[in-house]
Amino acid sequence: MDSGKQIWLEDFVPGTVLTSPPRLVTIEDIDTWAALTGERHPVHMDDAFAQAAGFRGRVAHGLFSLALVEGLKAEIGVFERSVIASLGWNNVKFSAPLYPGDKVHLRLTLVSKRASSKLGKGIAEERGVLVKEDGTEVVSGDHVIILLSRPE
Repeated sequence: MDSGKQIWLEDFVPGTVLTSPPRLVTIEDIDTWAALTGERHPVHMDDAFAQAAGFRGRVAHGLFSLALVEGLKAEIGVFERSVIASLGWNNVKFSAPLYPGDKVHLRLTLVSKRASSKLGKGIAEERGVLVKEDGTEVVSGDHVIILLSRPE
């Protein structure tokens, strides 16, 4: 979608599916996330450990994968001014490992909306799924947000 177009409460149509541009995951991403969060479990930092644990090699942190959902949603560009808060995530599932070299995109489905008790705002739910090039779902979750009505 055009980065100038926003999806306001009035424009939020349940069933709409949006897709982000792809993003390549790198070793640097994993190292940066580990440095930022302090989470340096060897499955993320040591190829030999990860392989002994049954993985192909180092895997990205699950919460990094979930954070990519938000980052790729920002790349779509339709909620930059219309979403003002996150109320939480429900039904988060980590379904497959994410490796350096994987290319992923976001499939964002608009699920539901309702008016808020506060004028000019609503509560909406979107389902984000991080998907690899081959169609494998990495992480999914339902995100509840506060969405503004279109400014007058």
